[in-house]
Amino acid sequence: MPVHSAHLDPRLLRAFLAVAEELHFTRAAARLYVAQQALSRDVRRLERELGAELFVRTTRQVTLTADGERLVPYARRALQAQDDLLAAFGQARPLLVDLNSPGLETSRGVLHRARELAPDCELMARYESGLTGAAAEVLAGRLDASFGRFAGLAPALRTGLDHQPVRYEPMAILLPEDHRLAELDAVPLAELAGETVYAGAGNPRTPEWTDLARQLFEGRGIEIASPGPLAVGEEEFQRVMAKWRNPILAVVGFPAMPDTVLRPLVEPVPLSPVSLVWRKGMTHPGIDALRRAAAELSAAEGWLLRPAGGWLPAIDTKLMNVHI
Repeated sequence: MPVHSAHLDPRLLRAFLAVAEELHFTRAAARLYVAQQALSRDVRRLERELGAELFVRTTRQVTLTADGERLVPYARRALQAQDDLLAAFGQARPLLVDLNSPGLETSRGVLHRARELAPDCELMARYESGLTGAAAEVLAGRLDASFGRFAGLAPALRTGLDHQPVRYEPMAILLPEDHRLAELDAVPLAELAGETVYAGAGNPRTPEWTDLARQLFEGRGIEIASPGPLAVGEEEFQRVMAKWRNPILAVVGFPAMPDTVLRPLVEPVPLSPVSLVWRKGMTHPGIDALRRAAAELSAAEGWLLRPAGGWLPAIDTKLMNVHI
């Protein structure tokens, strides 16, 4: 791969990586907020400057050439070095922070505090629904941080990520307001025996949550609702859940939904372990601010104090304790 220029514009490398990861020029252009024609020009210019063809383009697909495959890790390192340099001089790029869903109190609280701690950093919220979906985006460089159950990720995903425990969040059950258990102030797990509870089964972005529910319900006579239509967006989720009328496994900080009541689960108190998750080796003042904010709130609110008799899978206990 003979380089024909002594200077490579980082914009060209970003264009290349976007296409390499999407393998689709239209999606890559949308991701970078540029016109597809401009993106194609940047890729062709990079190919001229490197003296190598990076993609095989047909009317039906885009694939990387051998030189394109070889360039990917170099491009990622070069762009990370540029980000590190800018961050060192107070010129960090915006940080994209996934909060899973709008209204979740733990991740939202950490983000708000981080913005106070680093007012010169632009911390942008995103909503990827679950940590498994977000983790793939973090590893690909399309997101910078997320929140969720780190132990629920596949080991192959965990190896490229780091995490900081934030909270053992007590779990709850969201019930139709006329449900037989709605009048209780707290719902003992034994009272859910015979119920079919929605826990995200079939959602490819949230298997870590469904796995937590499976372990919690095992041996207690509680069924997980079968996969249904994947509802995208808060309004669609509320509509589908109102139609099915299944109780929904949630956390105590779950946002309110019309015609429902949220009740904490007890006997035992099941815990949802929440970590801040980011790409291993990443440096950015926004990540530093998020970590400080998480540590502050965890200490001030007692988020990492496990209640007596609290329930948590062994793998979660192990991975959370490694960093506490």
